[in-house]
Amino acid sequence: MLLRFSARNYLSIAEVEEISLVASNLKGPECSLVPIPGTDFSLLPSAIIYGANASGKTNCLKAFSFLRSAVLESHARGNPEGGVPRKSFKLDPAKDSEVTSLEVEFLVDNVRFQYGFECNDDAFTAEWLYAYPEGKRRRLFERTGSQVEFGSHFKGPKKILVDLMRDNSLFISTATQNDHEELSKIVSFFRRARFSMNVAVAKELINNTFKKDQVDPRTIEFLKSIGTGITGFRQTNVEIPESVRMMVKEFTAIARKHVGEVVGIDDDRSDRSSDVAIEFAHAGVSGEECYFGLERESSGTRRLVLMMNTVFKALDEGNLVMIDELDASLHTFAAAQIIELFQNPEINKKGAQLIATTHDTNLLNLSKLRRDQIWFCEKDDVGKSHIFALADMKSRPTDNFEQGYLEGRYGAIPYSGDLVSLFES
Repeated sequence: MLLRFSARNYLSIAEVEEISLVASNLKGPECSLVPIPGTDFSLLPSAIIYGANASGKTNCLKAFSFLRSAVLESHARGNPEGGVPRKSFKLDPAKDSEVTSLEVEFLVDNVRFQYGFECNDDAFTAEWLYAYPEGKRRRLFERTGSQVEFGSHFKGPKKILVDLMRDNSLFISTATQNDHEELSKIVSFFRRARFSMNVAVAKELINNTFKKDQVDPRTIEFLKSIGTGITGFRQTNVEIPESVRMMVKEFTAIARKHVGEVVGIDDDRSDRSSDVAIEFAHAGVSGEECYFGLERESSGTRRLVLMMNTVFKALDEGNLVMIDELDASLHTFAAAQIIELFQNPEINKKGAQLIATTHDTNLLNLSKLRRDQIWFCEKDDVGKSHIFALADMKSRPTDNFEQGYLEGRYGAIPYSGDLVSLFES
């Protein structure tokens, strides 16, 4: 479970900004809180982030995604000569020479861990990992440049892993790629985290996703409950035209020539004569099922198919899910039901968590959202994003949060200016 996440000098996040899922002591509705071992605090099941367009809400999620991909892939998939693909704050030239810093605290097997790193365009310059069994801090390792110092509680090989580590690969990534047992368990937190960042979902993405996986029956029930008319689904085989297979094969050859194997290009379609396609069933007038291709489903329905499969898997396993633009192509009631799945302790039994960005102010009136679950993101006059919680502002649980937000009481709203003046001669 996630306790907090902070970022600095990444995209529009110039200074240290932090999102915390540690519950405050403010009064609020009950939800599926999870105690933090060794402390008197508990963890929240969700955080909902509001802000104007281009305020940096999505960049908060992208920063965590960058940290996750670096942990999982910097050693195995990183180009040995390619540096570090960080994205510093570009509106201040001085930030190019400053490091990007990311840090996260989380629980694995009821033990709290603190992990983070710093990097520039060329290399990871610092990295650290601490454990807090029974609330007491233990250093597992600290990295400075290419040097790594280990704490007395670090188990397993050390020197051989340091020798394998590159300047542009994390030590934790190097160790887990070489089957380090203890660190692999810790990295499972990042591996299980899921993202839903695609607002527009093409049918090809759904078909590719469900080649190996199945549409969760609960996803179908959810789609049915919100009135999509969907009653079921089926997978069918469709022929891949010879012209498409040849095009894929030629494109793959060109891509590999220019970027090499490191990108992990999959040319599987060039060797197959058929592909999998998903079709959804709708009840006909006489009661029989009629199957429609994905191109006939709404953009919201297509998005929900992938999103809800991710949500239900997270609830089953107790994982973290990050969803960008939760309300995109969705009715308020559908978005509210997704949040309720995480809020309800009878459903969320394993401590799954949701972090979502949204513009839907109706969600502010949910009776089960606490003030420490509502966050705001806004940019200042020089383009720096700042994120802050409603819990940090003076308010009462009985306040009308939607009205207060729309009135600008909490900030993080767009300034429209006088649009009429644009049409005046």
